[in-house]
Amino acid sequence: MDKRIIWLAVGSFTMSTVGFVFSSLLPSIAADTHTTIPHAGHLITLFSLSYAIGAPLLSALAGAADRRRLLVNAMLVFVVGNCIAAMSVSFTTLLLAQIVMGMASGLFAATAQATAVSLAGPEHRALAISIVVGGTTFAVALGAPLGALIAAFWGWRGTFGAVALLGLTCAAVLWLRLPRGLSGTKLTMSERFGAIGRPGVASSLMVTFLYLTGGFMIISYLAPLAIDGAGLSQLALPGLLLAFGVGAVIGNLSSGYLADRLGATRVVTASLISALAVSLMIAFGLHFLTRDLAGLLLIGIMVPWGIVGWAFPPAQASRIVGFAPEVAHLTLSLNASAIYLGIATGTAIGGRVLENTAAADLGFFAALFPVASLAVLYAGLRSHRRRLATAAAE
Repeated sequence: MDKRIIWLAVGSFTMSTVGFVFSSLLPSIAADTHTTIPHAGHLITLFSLSYAIGAPLLSALAGAADRRRLLVNAMLVFVVGNCIAAMSVSFTTLLLAQIVMGMASGLFAATAQATAVSLAGPEHRALAISIVVGGTTFAVALGAPLGALIAAFWGWRGTFGAVALLGLTCAAVLWLRLPRGLSGTKLTMSERFGAIGRPGVASSLMVTFLYLTGGFMIISYLAPLAIDGAGLSQLALPGLLLAFGVGAVIGNLSSGYLADRLGATRVVTASLISALAVSLMIAFGLHFLTRDLAGLLLIGIMVPWGIVGWAFPPAQASRIVGFAPEVAHLTLSLNASAIYLGIATGTAIGGRVLENTAAADLGFFAALFPVASLAVLYAGLRSHRRRLATAAAE
């Protein structure tokens, strides 16, 4: 395996850290910009929407451009976005910074996966993609708690500054280490989105979207959930994120093994049911337990929550690739967009819930989305079986 792929994973780690560290930064950003936490949640929504749109749109516009130059430029634009955020004096400037960072992150992610496959060769395609995507998992496990810890000592501006420094280092290494003349494949938007029409793909993307929507209704507002709902201090947030991240690594690493042994659909189904259980446990626990016990419940549930939450993405990616292996690079890109559209939607809905009800109610509303995901999954499976039966009869 080409060791240069590791630096593509570092780039993925750097960019994903911004998306996952926000849950701990929202209270301090809201206080400094004189706004509410739900309103500050628009920062996550805008970053995620920009990522979801940037991945297919900018990749299509970039066409067959040199990947080394494209990746480095995307990283440098991301660094600029972090610098703007760190030096911002208004909430509007912060919002603009999220657009810049989100679009750059989407372009980098799509290009990095394609570059990793080119460096590794077709025989190591799955491993190369998993290494790059692994950067996102480690952003949850390490980047988010470290970012929260930096914010605890140097404020949220310090977190953006630290991410900018890491991004600048990564850009320099990529410029020095990646080969010249590694061109991409020019595809139109219709060609990129045409993969949605493949049997099973559209329903699977909807399952991804609904699952992430429910999950990030809670994750994005972990700070008010922990502080206002469970009575924990703000200093507990890095520890909560670290526990969640440890679970995420366990879930991510075990998902592939379980999917091979039990089948990807069964792992996805188990994740959806577990997500429903976690949402209800949080909601009922924060409503009916004392604040001390609710705090202990939230602390105790973080590792299992991370495991079940991050067992979903690899198994779901495996399902989607299985429907149309020949266009895996397109369906995986669409799945990434569905993930970030779900994050954006979940954050937006969660913010409106938080504006009108207590933080403890987030779990009740979030629980609706795994149920909807299960319904879509079941309908998709029935449709797939009917197609197979019809094909066999013919």
